[in-house]
Amino acid sequence: MGLGIETRHQIARRAALEIGRGMIVNLGIGIPTLVADYIPGNYGVMLHTENGILGMGGSPPPGKEDGNLSNAGGYPVTLISGASYFDSAMAFGIIRRGLLDITVLGALEVSEQGDIANWIVPGKRVPGMGGAIDLAQKSKKVIVLMNHSDKEGNPKIVKNCKLPLTVKRGANMIITEKAVIDIVDEKLVLREVMHPHSVEEVVESTGAPLEIRNEVVTFQ
Repeated sequence: MGLGIETRHQIARRAALEIGRGMIVNLGIGIPTLVADYIPGNYGVMLHTENGILGMGGSPPPGKEDGNLSNAGGYPVTLISGASYFDSAMAFGIIRRGLLDITVLGALEVSEQGDIANWIVPGKRVPGMGGAIDLAQKSKKVIVLMNHSDKEGNPKIVKNCKLPLTVKRGANMIITEKAVIDIVDEKLVLREVMHPHSVEEVVESTGAPLEIRNEVVTFQ
């Protein structure tokens, strides 16, 4: 079952709290694109896209879209002061040099070791994996935003991924509609639950053991 718009924005709001002043950040397609709208304008954060922008802003007001200005997913965006354009070679050079502080991306599965599968379901046609491999390998911190379960109710956070991997041990944090989970020393550590869910519900719907090391707070 897909997530409602309010839930998607709740996940994006929580992810934005991980972004600090002056960081260089890449936002993937889907829920991650919403994060741009929750980064304070005075933080000096420079959003990077694989299609060649450094300094992407949030979504434009309705009717103010520029047909020549979009993020890597093709959705209209704005620019902040100091933004620059470049070709894809430069865009990927920034990624591969390890200059990104945070990458926020979606996933189909994440394992307790931090393995990420996010590019293909066998038997289904896809355009390709894009920049996910480079982003997940080279960013200083990788945050995965996704549904806690798939359409059939099966866990997407698992002991071992069954789908083809994008990267091994790439994820540092997972944020779903139910929880905020850190991946520490190849173990899942429950940090927060998302309102209105409970710790018991999160544990039951997760396909791998969850450790609770500190008080678990609720994110509204």
